Amino acid sequence: MKEIVCPALKGLPKGKKARAIALGEGLKQVYPDAACALAYEQDPFHLLVMARLSAQCTDKRVNLVSRELFRVLPDARAFAGAPLEKIETLVKPCGLYHTKAKSIQDFSRILVERYGGQVPDTKEALLALPGVGEKIANLMMGDVFGDPHIVADTHCIRLSGRWKLTDSRVPEKVTRDLEKIVPKEEQSDFCHRVVDFGRDFCRAMNPDCEGCPLRK
Repeated sequence: MKEIVCPALKGLPKGKKARAIALGEGLKQVYPDAACALAYEQDPFHLLVMARLSAQCTDKRVNLVSRELFRVLPDARAFAGAPLEKIETLVKPCGLYHTKAKSIQDFSRILVERYGGQVPDTKEALLALPGVGEKIANLMMGDVFGDPHIVADTHCIRLSGRWKLTDSRVPEKVTRDLEKIVPKEEQSDFCHRVVDFGRDFCRAMNPDCEGCPLRK
């Protein structure tokens, strides 16, 4: 499928950094209150679990499944001590449930054994947890620990390509490219706004270019 090029590019700066800043300001006007789409109720462990469940699954479904999941298993100690089959049953609607359930239980046990059931506050420690890659670690660092990072999810990758901020679709490469041009203090909020914009306007199929507020 041929990649769509954003019609709004004509009115934006040609330099990538200047263009990223301009897009960030435009997104800020459309979505002044940037927030994570995962309803984790300000619980770091819940966000870690939900981020793991979100792989190849919509945030909407993860939010729905997590209500019952955390009612039954509210914290790391509960996940660590539960039968794996019980976790699998609870997370099955999110897909890939064997792999997801095992990694969640594995990192829950590590959190209990090494961190008293709490989520560690360094990127290095987060990346050492089973099933936690850079996207999840960056999300945790920005939303929980106040250290903004690029979170290269599917919306971020798609829109960064359409806006010619990167020529790659590899998450790690997209992350590196955006780190260079999106101001550090804006990186987490920028990515949250991109997610909202990707859902509301710049969809993968049939993007609403005519209704796009960034063209104004």
